[in-house]
Amino acid sequence: MKRLPRIHDLYAARVVCITVAMVWLVLVGLDAVLAGVNEIDDIGDGNYGVGSAIAYIGYTLPRRAYTMFPTAAVIGALMGLGQLAATSELIALRALGVSRRRLSLSVALPLLLVTGLMMVVGESVAPVAQRAADTMKSSARSDDMIVAQYSGLWAREGDIFLNAQTGQERSEGDDAWLELGDVRLFEFADDGRLESIAHAATAEHRASGWLLRNVRRTWFEERAVSQAEVLEERWESQLDAAALAANAGNLWRPRYMSGAQLAEGIEYRRRNALDASEFEEYYWGRWFYPLNVLALCLAAIPFAFGSLRSGGLGRRLFIGIVFALGFWLLQNQAVKLAAVYGFDYRLAYAVPPAVMLVVSWLLFRRRSG
Repeated sequence: MKRLPRIHDLYAARVVCITVAMVWLVLVGLDAVLAGVNEIDDIGDGNYGVGSAIAYIGYTLPRRAYTMFPTAAVIGALMGLGQLAATSELIALRALGVSRRRLSLSVALPLLLVTGLMMVVGESVAPVAQRAADTMKSSARSDDMIVAQYSGLWAREGDIFLNAQTGQERSEGDDAWLELGDVRLFEFADDGRLESIAHAATAEHRASGWLLRNVRRTWFEERAVSQAEVLEERWESQLDAAALAANAGNLWRPRYMSGAQLAEGIEYRRRNALDASEFEEYYWGRWFYPLNVLALCLAAIPFAFGSLRSGGLGRRLFIGIVFALGFWLLQNQAVKLAAVYGFDYRLAYAVPPAVMLVVSWLLFRRRSG
């Protein structure tokens, strides 16, 4: 008899995990199909064809799986437990002395293991694959502009090659401009000899043209090397700022970065008196990822002991979607309020899971009463 609870734990976990995997596969597939539809507009730019679009979507699948897992977990858990409730298997397990808490742990533990795996993917495979996808797409769309996986944005204009490590579109009132950071300009002679290298802290493209700030330029002459430093320098260039902006966005998208990269971005911006709120938002979102999954699943599980018993597949699916969307909207609003009013993002991310855990506790007490 001592082995029975372990067998039942594995059985309940198996049913729920299979259901979660099926829901997860459907959600990731739908997300990939919608992304493929969005890629249609870019097909035909340069060498970017259908094969390139399919490869791009393939590279982004680890990131999509990471993003979709919390939603798949709550919907799959509800559907799996609802299936056990509809066939009276939960009643049989309860009759054997398996407590609601034990059944909840049987469901939560394997999901937490998968959550841990997803955190590893989100910190390793997903950012690297996303960067590779962006690099491949940018290279295919433009012969004179690429986003290298480790060396940033590269663009060419005649004999001058531009390399930027960061890039973003900035605005102040009605004024908007493109700002590239940690910029290097390599100028070559007609015979292929390197004539000069200029390093600028930032390069801004405004209505009047390009402006380089904090520039250190080195000239390579036949028998000598000379240097000069200036605070500002105009750069006469016809580089397409719109195309640069589109590709620069691939350099520094906090949403697709790892936690380590986000931490570096936060430190860099604080050190240079820049706004780091967007990086902080996604950084703390990574830390609260497992808590979100746990809170969602625990808050949804009590429904399996009552309201799902007499409901069909459609009802279970509906309740799962409502839980996922409700949680997402609550957390999204809390994070937006943190951005507007400037309070700690940790508080914004902690409130929605806390609300869900309280709901779970109250529902358990009600079912037990």
